[in-house]
Amino acid sequence: MAFYFHGLPIGWVAIMLALLASMGGFIFGYDTGQISDILLMDDFLLRFATCSTPGDASTCSFSTVREGLIVALLSIGTLVGALLGAPIADFLGRRYAMSVECVIFIIGVIVQITSNHVWQQFAVGRLISGLGVGALSAAVPMYQAETAPSQIRGTLTATYQLFITFGILVAYCISIGTRNISNSASWRIVVGVGILWALILGIGILFMPESPRWLAAHYRMEEAQFSLARSRGIPKEEAKSHYIIVREVEEIKYSVQSEKQIRGGWIDCFRSQDKTLYRTLLGMSLQSLQQLTGANYFFYYGATVFKTVGLSDSFVTQIILGTVNFVCTFGGMYILERFGRRRPLIIGGIWQSAWLFVFAAAGTAVDPTTHPGIGKLMIVSACMFIWGYAMTWAPGVWILIGETFPTRTRAKQGSLSTAANWVWNFLLAFFTPFISSAISYRYGFVFAVCNLTGAVVVYFFLYESSNLSLENVDIMYIDPNCKPWTSREWAPPGYASRQDLINQTRAAEAHKPLASSALEEGKIEKPSESTTDGS
Repeated sequence: MAFYFHGLPIGWVAIMLALLASMGGFIFGYDTGQISDILLMDDFLLRFATCSTPGDASTCSFSTVREGLIVALLSIGTLVGALLGAPIADFLGRRYAMSVECVIFIIGVIVQITSNHVWQQFAVGRLISGLGVGALSAAVPMYQAETAPSQIRGTLTATYQLFITFGILVAYCISIGTRNISNSASWRIVVGVGILWALILGIGILFMPESPRWLAAHYRMEEAQFSLARSRGIPKEEAKSHYIIVREVEEIKYSVQSEKQIRGGWIDCFRSQDKTLYRTLLGMSLQSLQQLTGANYFFYYGATVFKTVGLSDSFVTQIILGTVNFVCTFGGMYILERFGRRRPLIIGGIWQSAWLFVFAAAGTAVDPTTHPGIGKLMIVSACMFIWGYAMTWAPGVWILIGETFPTRTRAKQGSLSTAANWVWNFLLAFFTPFISSAISYRYGFVFAVCNLTGAVVVYFFLYESSNLSLENVDIMYIDPNCKPWTSREWAPPGYASRQDLINQTRAAEAHKPLASSALEEGKIEKPSESTTDGS
């Protein structure tokens, strides 16, 4: 069963696999969002913090090192998990890898909720969960990009980020619902519910089609063809003759055969041939800069930050930020599909930088605890920053990680890029308490500069990959006549422009004569009737 998007068939299975796989993002977001509120819960403080008066939570506090370790050990686990994600996904396949990673996450959750008074056990549990979260963060965007039809690849891959924001919001809501429970259920419920999300993904993904590109790389071309047909909503019996499926299978087959001649090991990620090193460094830079936008400063320590601003209920502010983050990501899915990848990231970097300058300047100029108006301005600035981030850099980077690399090294380059994200995630999570205590809200100036740097990197180094198959993205990067700032108009051989490629594909699907501007200009020969009728 299929619906049509711009005249091209899209199967409901493609939507379902994107949503289901995005539960990996939900788990990521849920684990990120819960810790900010858990650190302020009375029972958690009494059990794991240092208390000057035993039994009185108001006298309990975490040392900077202990708080940093509890928050940041998740990131150490995710770093290792991201690096392990590539070989696991290549060996087991994308789907089975995700199921195994969900089991690892569940083990970590069990370790956490069985902690009683030893904070180190809780921290180690977060480390183990991080292994699963990190591996999923490498596998999910890759699986979505490899399986989704190119016409909606950006939107479907962006659902990973959408579910991250949804997970953060749900964690905030559950936390505010349990915070007044007087015993350990206040935080154990919040952590333990994470098992449910892992079960949904780990079991449900087994009912989805495997990545056609992974199947093709393992010489299972017929299964790859049927996988493509399912994502397009094409009946199995039509898969071998349908124009769109035949064309995509041929592209994948040619790409796999070419790449098999060069074995894609870890060292190949750092070879200059075919701009592989360029793309590895680009992916790692984009993931690093996504962390350096400063978003997790608010997600990890937001409740603590807004408590210092003088708010009576910082939990509510967290929910406001989480809601803005979630709702605006829907806008991001549209923007990145409608306007491509480069423009939104450039504009987003500038927008985010501007509001972080406002946030930092307001908090530095006047004490927000004695001037409520300044505190409100800081909250508005944070919301406007999250608004821009959720519509550009948050989903955009995950989309690019799925579609920038060649098949032979995609898993490994995706892992390296995601690992860079988690390195900075750890550094920010661990050192933020130290930095905040030293420079307070001036920390925002650091993030503002990083956002501007991100906009510059995108302009000079990122190629526009929207509306191209993954195989054509690879051709674009190695075309010596294509530059990042001109890549928006690039099209593969046989097409006059990117729009001409889109129009020809629509016409072919509708079995119409191809009215190509390239054909009119004599750049390509008119296809034979047998080509256009799918035979």
